[in-house]
Amino acid sequence: MKNKRVIDEAEDIRRAVEMVQLGARMQMLEVETRLSREKLLKIYKEVRGVSPPKGMLPFSTDWFMTWQPNVHSSLFMGLHRFFSQRGGVSGLDAIIKAYHLYLDHIEAEGMEPILSLTRAWTLVRFFDADLLQLTPCTCCGGLFVAHAYDPTHAYACGLCHMPSRAGKSKRPVTRKAAVGKTSTRKTVAVQAG
Repeated sequence: MKNKRVIDEAEDIRRAVEMVQLGARMQMLEVETRLSREKLLKIYKEVRGVSPPKGMLPFSTDWFMTWQPNVHSSLFMGLHRFFSQRGGVSGLDAIIKAYHLYLDHIEAEGMEPILSLTRAWTLVRFFDADLLQLTPCTCCGGLFVAHAYDPTHAYACGLCHMPSRAGKSKRPVTRKAAVGKTSTRKTVAVQAG
């Protein structure tokens, strides 16, 4: 019995370290491990070199509906769905594996990640609570994050029906960034299959 407790604690420590490296907030660590707050604070300070940020976790689904966060959230949920349904992985492991793959894809495209690990974890919780769902775009067929129970018969995603100010910034758009946007659209559309 004591050996199992030691193994469980070692696994919780490993997970906590990985989550902190990926940018998890304290609230996520407290929910997903059985470690004390003091031990989690110590792990956080050792890994990050600073105290964890204070403040509340995101609690509204509206952030995921805005243009760029919606595209990134939809990509993440497609990856999470793959690991959950076809990869035989569930819970926190599915979230972490999907988040690693999300980061790999975004970085390969030369883009900045919009979705933090804590937001990704919150997104999955919103899906589990039936507040959000994946809705197919009527133009490209990709699956995108949308409010649960909203009408979907004429849904057009943020890539097919891009807002007029989308992508406007003070920095010039490079060819690589433009290619990244097109590639992300193709990737999200592939999720439908």
